[in-house]
Amino acid sequence: MAHADGSWARATARADEPPRVHQSGPRRLWDTLDEIRTYWLTNGELPVRGAKVCIKPDGSTYLARGNWKAKL
Repeated sequence: MAHADGSWARATARADEPPRVHQSGPRRLWDTLDEIRTYWLTNGELPVRGAKVCIKPDGSTYLARGNWKAKL
């Protein structure tokens, strides 16, 4: 994964082993993805479903639903 702010993440895995993750930059992209995945597995749906979206004049995008929130 890559983001315009310079953040990136790469993961590799074999069979059912946990992935080996490398990430760098101002944001931890893999950690964010893993938080969303955990929410999905725990709640049976993605947190973005039904989320409110706020787009600022500078293009920053925010999502929020209940206690969950994310900045894109």
